[in-house]
Amino acid sequence: MKSMNPTPLAAEPAEASAPSPAPAAAPSARNLLKQLQQQFPAFRNCLPLAIGIDKQILARLPGTDRKTMRAALGIHTGSLRYLRVMEKATLRYDLDGNAGDEVTDTHRAHAKEVLQQRFKKEAERKKAEREAAQAEEANRLRQEKLLQLASKFSRNG
Repeated sequence: MKSMNPTPLAAEPAEASAPSPAPAAAPSARNLLKQLQQQFPAFRNCLPLAIGIDKQILARLPGTDRKTMRAALGIHTGSLRYLRVMEKATLRYDLDGNAGDEVTDTHRAHAKEVLQQRFKKEAERKKAEREAAQAEEANRLRQEKLLQLASKFSRNG
């Protein structure tokens, strides 16, 4: 009977230890960002983040992988919503949503520039799509006319 007890006990630590490395290694940047949005008002409300917010995150969530955290921060600060907020922001905020330092003109200008580049790139992409569709339609009409001409001349010949 004693041999039965060690087996479940041995299985329990293996089971308990198996899930913990998986979540530690598995959380993607997007999953971490969702967690940050759930836990911290600055992320949830898309407030301009304080400089050094990464240190605050590591202090509050010590097991956080730095690379994943930086990727999550990049996704968040690169989002259109965040950039639009930064474009007009005057203050930065800590994780709890408390106001801190001012947003510099340089950072506002950078946000505006990134937004303009994105909108320009999107407009160029849409224009290229329209031009490709128009060229495809013109080619289709040309092929249709050629087929009509070929059938007309094949009947007379």
